[in-house]
Amino acid sequence: MSNNTLTKAEIVDNIYEKSERNRAEVKTQVETMLDIMKDAIKKDHSLLISGFGKFEAYEKDARKGRNPQTSESIILSERKVVVFRISRKLRAELNPQ
Repeated sequence: MSNNTLTKAEIVDNIYEKSERNRAEVKTQVETMLDIMKDAIKKDHSLLISGFGKFEAYEKDARKGRNPQTSESIILSERKVVVFRISRKLRAELNPQ
């Protein structure tokens, strides 16, 4: 398994190399797209990108936990979490048979 991670800067570089736009324009467009995605997840609690997957936000209830350093019992507050569910099409591409 590889530890390579595609960064936002690398996405900007990849789009820049394949487009006629300057790097500043590409960076602004990537940041705008990410802002739209974040707003959709915050507002609608889901974001579907056809052929790629779906991001879904949901509430997690408060629950008991444990501090691993002290073994002290604590209460973890309720919070929102986001999960990603891969599309069938992309899953088939990742796992050809």
